[in-house]
Amino acid sequence: MALTETHWRSLFQERDFRRLWMVGFSIFVVRWLEMLAVGVFAYNATGSAFIVAMLTMLRLLPMGLFGAFLGAAAERMDLRRAQILMLAMQILASAVIALLALLGVIAVWHLAVAAFINGVGWAADNPVRRAMIGTVVGPARMAAAMSIDVGTSNASRMLGPTLGGVLLALLGLDGTFVLATLLYLPALIAALLLPATPRATASRPEPVLTRIAEGLAAVRADPRLSGTLMITLIFNLFGWPFTSMIPVIGKDQLALGPEGVGVLASMDGVGALVGAVLITLFIGPALYRRCYIGGLTMYLCMVIAFALIPNPWFAGLALILVGIGGSGFGIMQPTLIYLATPVELRSRVLGLLSVCIGMGPIGFIGLGIAAEVLGAPIATALMAGCGLLALAVTHRYWKHISGG
Repeated sequence: MALTETHWRSLFQERDFRRLWMVGFSIFVVRWLEMLAVGVFAYNATGSAFIVAMLTMLRLLPMGLFGAFLGAAAERMDLRRAQILMLAMQILASAVIALLALLGVIAVWHLAVAAFINGVGWAADNPVRRAMIGTVVGPARMAAAMSIDVGTSNASRMLGPTLGGVLLALLGLDGTFVLATLLYLPALIAALLLPATPRATASRPEPVLTRIAEGLAAVRADPRLSGTLMITLIFNLFGWPFTSMIPVIGKDQLALGPEGVGVLASMDGVGALVGAVLITLFIGPALYRRCYIGGLTMYLCMVIAFALIPNPWFAGLALILVGIGGSGFGIMQPTLIYLATPVELRSRVLGLLSVCIGMGPIGFIGLGIAAEVLGAPIATALMAGCGLLALAVTHRYWKHISGG
């Protein structure tokens, strides 16, 4: 059943859901704000599309390196404590960058280290915060909760890049990261107010590697899980890396300044918010698979259009359509995993989902190298085209996905 006003009210009547939602909202805004500001600053400082891609890649790298371990370890921890720890680490990283920028000694490698540290927090989001959301709302309302959560992320993709572009133009990198540090504080307060979360498997203290192996076995045994993760891999290898080229294409091909690049980067957030609203109102479980696959297909097609269009208005329209497609993919990704996974395995399988997301650095490296050789527009279009080809070739692996 699609989300109605009653569903919205019932979710936000849950005190702990509201707190987890606030944690996510603050993190999302800071994430997109920092990614845009860092990309523009690094490209202005180095003139290298490869460096810009690598800085974005470093935010995803911890998912591939640590996602499975974080998912398995989360089952042996108080998730509230884990969330507070992740937030404290991210706040410290942003505060240090703000201080270095204020002192005038900031270097690109400082931004790289901070991106990696914040990426660890991103890697923990699925097995920690979203696992807690599932516990609070239950399986019956998980799709509705993910619609709200992903919709919030999409809304932040309008606010974050726009703020990042304007602040970078007006206040510089130091002002941008000072604000980022302050924006984390509501999330920290909300996390501190959460109740302690009992360990999910206190009676089964198996080693972490054993837990990872059990999660992998569950994925191999269920075509719904393996198919969903296959689509995740395609998105993160061939689709998601294009976001690192928005500052490059915006400056070089569309002749935009920092403010214009910020507005351009927010356009897929506009589309994603529209898509999230449509999905929550009209999409029920019978359509989850079509929404997931169709969303990725639309996303890749519109990335090609964005890369090749020389007009900023039409490029922005293409990004709006990218966002609509990405919303369908993004909402259904954790929902399908959650619904198909036994409760005792959810944190570790969500950790494996983070690993698949963490394969994105391979795509970022490939796109960065191609952009240096072919130029950002051609390289971006070719990467998305390869994603469409991969989607067609792997049909037999994901044809069993369902929302049931």
